[in-house]
Amino acid sequence: MLLDEAFNAFMRRHKSFGSEGELHEYLTSMIPAHCYYSVAYYKYPSAANMSDKGWSGSDLIFDLDADHLPNAPNNYSEMLDNVKVETLRLYDFLTKDFGFSEDDIQIIFSGGRGYHIHITEDNIKDLDSNQRREVIDYLSAKGLNLSHLFHHKRFVPELQKDGDDLDLNINSGWRKRLNAYIISYLQDSLDSSNALEVLTSHKGIGERKASMIIDLCKDKKELNKIKEGNFNSLFNIDKNLILSIAEQGIEKIRLNIDEPVTADIKRLIRLPGSLHGGSGLKVIPLTYSQLKDFNPLVDAIVFNETPTLINIQTEQKFELNGMKFDLDVGIQEIPEFAAIYLMCRGVAEHES
Repeated sequence: MLLDEAFNAFMRRHKSFGSEGELHEYLTSMIPAHCYYSVAYYKYPSAANMSDKGWSGSDLIFDLDADHLPNAPNNYSEMLDNVKVETLRLYDFLTKDFGFSEDDIQIIFSGGRGYHIHITEDNIKDLDSNQRREVIDYLSAKGLNLSHLFHHKRFVPELQKDGDDLDLNINSGWRKRLNAYIISYLQDSLDSSNALEVLTSHKGIGERKASMIIDLCKDKKELNKIKEGNFNSLFNIDKNLILSIAEQGIEKIRLNIDEPVTADIKRLIRLPGSLHGGSGLKVIPLTYSQLKDFNPLVDAIVFNETPTLINIQTEQKFELNGMKFDLDVGIQEIPEFAAIYLMCRGVAEHES
């Protein structure tokens, strides 16, 4: 994406390059404000019409944006902290539930408000848009039916005809995750000073039932049964308690991901190594271990501390490169990296 002399943005598309050097030469000569590439693979990538390109597959892409998370804070630093946690949770789903290896997964800081995850494994490249939406449905728990997770004849008669057991198969997937959540919830309730209050917050649970649940969970034998996915004893106290905790667990475990990005098999996405034109921060590829300690407001900065004059249009308060800024309207001299950041956001102009 380029800017014309009037600073209006326009796209230059359908470009292909024979080598990394050729791409580098093009970018340094054009100096684009934003740089994207297609996640799709084409037989004829330089063809001007999409129908002539010959689509032959696409990486599986996930876009995690701080703006899409519930209760997103206004503070940029806090937004980035939240979305990093969500990215780490997605990585956990992809490796444990889908079986992708670390070599299959590329993590990219977008340079803006979040992260992109690319799955490059060959077996997923032929997935169509609907199949990719099903991946998002799984991650976001869309359509998840608790009666199909719990095996009990009162919920799913065809699954349990001879018994009356409430069993959560905990081998993998959402069953395993919900089992872990329920155990954690019960143990945290027991350890808290207001265990009765926590348990009675569930519909139909009074103090008597809450006391019975506490006594039950203190029994190591019964607690081990629960850990193995057998909830019969709890079900006998109140049939709706486990379902209530599980529904709460789903809301806490489910992911918030931009579905249109994942479903789009011809998506354009930011080029790693380029600069984000809305922040001046670098689009950086990361490993899982690097992500855990990654601080984008320090590690994605590429400009220096050369004093730079800018004319600020509105009051600005932010933190960047370990420095806090509280700037009034008007001409200010600040480090180059901070000046670039404000100019990219469109709240300041360079003052010569």
